[in-house]
Amino acid sequence: MIIAVVGLGLIGGSLCKAVKAYTDHFTLGLDTDEETVRRALADGAIDSIIGVNGLIDADLTIVSLYPEQTVGFILQNAAHFRPGSLVIDVCGVKAPVVAAVSPALRERGVHFIGAHPMAGREFSGYGFSQAELFQSASFIMTPALDADPASVSQLESFALSLGFGRVIKTDPAIHDANIAFTSQLAHIVSNAYVKSPTLASGFGFTAGSFLDLTRVAKLNEDMWSSLFMLNREALMYELQTIIAHLNEYLDALRHGKSESLRSLLKDGRVLKESSLNI
Repeated sequence: MIIAVVGLGLIGGSLCKAVKAYTDHFTLGLDTDEETVRRALADGAIDSIIGVNGLIDADLTIVSLYPEQTVGFILQNAAHFRPGSLVIDVCGVKAPVVAAVSPALRERGVHFIGAHPMAGREFSGYGFSQAELFQSASFIMTPALDADPASVSQLESFALSLGFGRVIKTDPAIHDANIAFTSQLAHIVSNAYVKSPTLASGFGFTAGSFLDLTRVAKLNEDMWSSLFMLNREALMYELQTIIAHLNEYLDALRHGKSESLRSLLKDGRVLKESSLNI
């Protein structure tokens, strides 16, 4: 299979490296940064550098750009994808992207499936890409009800060949509601947590819990602000929910309610142990 990857950042670059490490597919790379694609070619992550005209040769095109860029690229280049081929995006938000690009590609006879590899790092850019990034991770796909069955099967097999541990098929809106909780909220909480003035005097007082909670505070603000705004309704719900719970802890502390505090802590522990072993 000939695979074109558009955008050779952390995820796009890692996908290229995983394809070359674990499959026999031929990879084409496209990026606006000439140095990046030259480096990917020198690394053996891609077999050839292409422009948009080269997309016609691809059986599968993976668009790995920020959400607005993904939508713009696909709509502007719909005529360059080969009819019958499969195009996927790998954005962290699905509903707005799927709704924006699906009609244009369907009109061209091009199959489209929204996707989201559940893997990443607190670093960005091709230089931090890794072939093993996706090992045992979840690969989420949001095929339409009338999606081409062969394309769905092709994408599922492709994901598993790269080392993903499971493939989850779901609706774009369900994906976005879940991701607001499991990913986006975590990034906001981590980012807000490090804004305490006490951070400046914390050296030597940190251990595993601090490192766990602050890891994703180091984020790409351009990408994440885009994802947050595109999924703001679901994310606002999660923020309002956690703020309400935090106020319960604050109230217990403020009024010396030790038994209430103990009960709140127990509730969280039980939920983690029984329901959130993920």
